[in-house]
Amino acid sequence: MTVPSILERILVNKRVEAAALRAVAPTDRVIAALQAGTLVKEPKRSLVAALRRPSGAPVRVLAEIKRASPSAGAIRLDADPVAIAREYEAAGAAAISVLTEREFFAGDIAFLGPCKRATRIPILRKDFLIDPEQVYEGMMFGADAVLLIVAALPGDDLAAMLQATRNCRVEALVEAHTLEEADRALEAGATLLGVNHRDLHTFAIDMTLTEQIAKRVPADVVLVAESGIKTNGDVRRMGDAGADAVLVGEQLMRAPSPGAALAELLR
Repeated sequence: MTVPSILERILVNKRVEAAALRAVAPTDRVIAALQAGTLVKEPKRSLVAALRRPSGAPVRVLAEIKRASPSAGAIRLDADPVAIAREYEAAGAAAISVLTEREFFAGDIAFLGPCKRATRIPILRKDFLIDPEQVYEGMMFGADAVLLIVAALPGDDLAAMLQATRNCRVEALVEAHTLEEADRALEAGATLLGVNHRDLHTFAIDMTLTEQIAKRVPADVVLVAESGIKTNGDVRRMGDAGADAVLVGEQLMRAPSPGAALAELLR
């Protein structure tokens, strides 16, 4: 019997979550969000603009709030998302990625609003979204952008999710791991392309992927290198390959001060 990959196991949970969202009328969700104080009405901040790197400028950093992961286990389970978001902004982060997946990453969608209110830079909802209702949910909780993973969105699902982001006026970081996935993302109209060096099925890392994929990315598409980035040298390597920005999470979250670690990485 084939053992399901971590990605497949996560997506089983996501289908259950999406079904639960669809069972509640949108109006009822808005009322509940108002009552709970989680509905965020602030103007959206552009992740594309924040991560786009002018010629000759330093590589931008999308700093991630990650308490745990399937590959690393517990990282910082008691992390205060708001405190870390403020540290990241003060240290020079261009934007903040907030893990909202609960079972495997110890995240929570409730982190989005407080992080949004505590900072002035864009907030990305990082999760394994498969249904337009989850995009709508992220928008309600304050996300300026959401992650869309090509490997989790077969067939026409990717185009449908991109349309949902346009409907909700949030941006999409479309994540690919292979050349074929990158082509799918670009053909679907992605303007913000993430290259995940980590295989979500095996969790193996290939740090050459950004260099391979960057060659086929149009100049008007913002390119983000993700996973395995630990040093200044890694950041420079990604920039030399053509990346506008890097996403860094675990390396920062393991440090005594995530903000100080980010400042060192940028230095």
